[in-house]
Amino acid sequence: MRALIQRVSAARVSVEHAVIGEIGPGLLVLICAMQGDTEAEADSMAAKISKLRIFSDQAGKMNRSLTDTGGGALVVSQFTLAADTSRGNRPGFSAAAPPADGDRLYQHFARALADLGIPVETGAFGADMAVTLTNDGPVTIWLDTNQTA
Repeated sequence: MRALIQRVSAARVSVEHAVIGEIGPGLLVLICAMQGDTEAEADSMAAKISKLRIFSDQAGKMNRSLTDTGGGALVVSQFTLAADTSRGNRPGFSAAAPPADGDRLYQHFARALADLGIPVETGAFGADMAVTLTNDGPVTIWLDTNQTA
């Protein structure tokens, strides 16, 4: 799975001008299931994100996790994170999981994050969404379960 996370002071997602998910301080998580991904990758990604120490402590150092702060997560499906731009100027998305698998793994990831005690709001898989956020920092981190870091 691939994820782009952004530390936010607030974020919301709308479909057809109606807000369907909204959080205060926490993380906006743009998530993409890749070909061959399973629930194990979704669980691993959820655990990693819940424990990332990217929130400030009393001394102003990034030393607290989403779990520590009690912040929320706005989880939005984002198949374009699978973009392959190695040939030409038009991205290809064939590395993304097929829609049925992508939706299943997206839902599983959101539940796994919630099961870890994180308040979770979601977008709508496959919908044309408008995402609004206020970056905090800004702090933006790329995660991929196929890469070790």
